[in-house]
Amino acid sequence: MLKDLYLQEFLDKTESSDPVPGGGSIAALSSALASALSGMVANLTIGKKNYEDVSDEMKVIAEKMSVFKQDFVLLIDKDANSFDKVMKAYKLPKETDAEKAERSRLIQEGMIYAASVPLEVAEKTTELFELIEILVQKGNKNAQTDALVSAMMARTAILSALYNVKINLGSIKDETFVKDTADKVKALEKLAIEQETRILGLSDL
Repeated sequence: MLKDLYLQEFLDKTESSDPVPGGGSIAALSSALASALSGMVANLTIGKKNYEDVSDEMKVIAEKMSVFKQDFVLLIDKDANSFDKVMKAYKLPKETDAEKAERSRLIQEGMIYAASVPLEVAEKTTELFELIEILVQKGNKNAQTDALVSAMMARTAILSALYNVKINLGSIKDETFVKDTADKVKALEKLAIEQETRILGLSDL
């Protein structure tokens, strides 16, 4: 599994001609990094002088970020596996009409799943912004830039994931699914950019 690779191994595999991990997995990794970095800011605030009044709040955020981190790590492999599902469908036999119909059905099923996974990454990543905002405003000031980087990583993760949604939508024949998903993509793109801009604006740097 990708999540079990050492960092250098993961980077080398990404660099190779193997199509996985691709952009969707990297988007999930970006979300995991945003979560981990946010957790660091919270942990650097807990129990520190002048931050005693927010220590309990920071403990809650640290715990939440740890859960988010693990969720996103699992999504790295989930995205890679969704691509494999599509590739396997394309390799199915297509000699008879029945085989063609079954192959087409499974390809469409795989495409919808492949679009749904990065959409899940994007939607879950939006949940980080509210917590990152608290870290920027109340967290250890010496780590404020780390919280700001978390916001930028979250924005990048969302936009990256959504590009992977959009490329899959072009191959999906279910018009209702395509329209509903495209609407979600547009809203999430707008939210990510606005949230990043707002959070960066909280800093005096």
